[in-house]
Amino acid sequence: MATTGLEAEPKKLASSVGEFVGANATYYTREFDRIQSATKFLWTWNTMAALVGPLWGPARGLWGYFWTFIVLELLALVQIGRGLWGDLGAEKMARAENLIERSDDLYAKGQAALENREADAQGLITTAGNLKRAAARLVEQAELAAAQATELLVIGLVLFAALRIVQGFYANLAYEKRYLQWRGDPLVASGLNWQVAAFGALLWLAIVPLTLYRFTVSKPHELITKFPMDKQVFTPLANEMESWFDWLATHGAGVFDGITHSIRTVLDGLEVVLVETPWPVVMLVIVVTAWRLAGPRIAIFTAASLAYLAVLGLWEVSMATVALLGAAAVICFIFGIPLGIWFGKNERAYSISLPVLDFMQTMPAFVYLIPIIAFFGTGKPPGVLATVVFGMPPVIRLTALGMRQVPEGTKEAALAFGCTRSMLLRQVEIPLAMPSIMTGVNQTILMCLSMVVIASLIGAGGLGKNVLEALQYAAKGQGILAGLAILFCAMVIDRVIQGHYKRTAGGVA
Repeated sequence: MATTGLEAEPKKLASSVGEFVGANATYYTREFDRIQSATKFLWTWNTMAALVGPLWGPARGLWGYFWTFIVLELLALVQIGRGLWGDLGAEKMARAENLIERSDDLYAKGQAALENREADAQGLITTAGNLKRAAARLVEQAELAAAQATELLVIGLVLFAALRIVQGFYANLAYEKRYLQWRGDPLVASGLNWQVAAFGALLWLAIVPLTLYRFTVSKPHELITKFPMDKQVFTPLANEMESWFDWLATHGAGVFDGITHSIRTVLDGLEVVLVETPWPVVMLVIVVTAWRLAGPRIAIFTAASLAYLAVLGLWEVSMATVALLGAAAVICFIFGIPLGIWFGKNERAYSISLPVLDFMQTMPAFVYLIPIIAFFGTGKPPGVLATVVFGMPPVIRLTALGMRQVPEGTKEAALAFGCTRSMLLRQVEIPLAMPSIMTGVNQTILMCLSMVVIASLIGAGGLGKNVLEALQYAAKGQGILAGLAILFCAMVIDRVIQGHYKRTAGGVA
């Protein structure tokens, strides 16, 4: 009799699952079939996973499972260890003993001074009594901490048992997802691999005992708590780097001064336009520009934002901030968008630039100020440069992403209809990548905004200086009002740019 399709499908699943799991194929075939046939959440139990815990993951190729549950179980095991043999009150008891010794010493000195009728005798005796009372409070706290051992032990045991139950219920679900990945990619590890399981066991032995020792012993060995290194390495290396910075600053002074002068010229011009020009003129021009570029709604928002700045007396510092923010953002766009287009079309150039972009984006912002000050001094131009370094990566990354997402079929069709490489870039690739490019513009403006306060640390001034002063003197109201002013400045710039793009893309302008 010929096998029907309904009969052939379970056999096909059993063969496929058996090839994937290797050992215990019958059990996993049944459970995978139940999981795939379920229309709602299914309770499925794996006894082996519940018994061996995280070690079941490496044996089946589930390293994410291993690392997740080994960290969670460590939390439970630490509580169990602290409850069983952890000396919870040892630190407070040691401090109490130290205070008692100091108290006895001061009391003896006070008694001797009292016998000699010295003026400070009563003060010594009073201090000794205060120290003894503090020691008594520490002893009470140590006893309370020691009494929590049983509570910690129970919490750890309950948490450990709960995690093993969770692993028992979750293991088959995770393994079935791994099976589906294997169906799509045969290179995914399959079967029961005892060598990998042994490696996972070695990792467990390297992680769990040391962690338990660190958190349960009152005074662990220094090899566990401190990295064995020569402390004399840091200072010579720091001195060598400082000498290198000094040499570069001296020999490259002409280049650095030229860059500083160029940026200062641009900033001075912007400040003349925005600050020195009568404020009604500036406000009117900005609102009308917003109306023409982005529409009436953005113009109303712009007018309200500018009114906020003017009414609160923040007009001049706000315009100085807009000049700084605008100069930094324009530099980011002038260099970032062409670089992003190049990186999007040249994979090798993009792969070389990735470490540099990662460095620019992940290095703490305060660290940028060190070489900036060393090479360019302090003031507004160095503040602009620090902002540029921090704000340029998003527009480069997102422009490159947009260029790479242009469909190859579209480009081939354009070339087939006689489009030149230049026309392809200007009329096909850039328009299709524009949503991603505009997202990069938005993120760069926000990044530049976030550097306004930090740049004020090196004399950039503007609203960032107001926020910095508010932090120094705990002037909460001043800080919030100045922060809102910074927010409105950035929102106006972003809304006008984004609004103009949307109107142009929609055929309104």
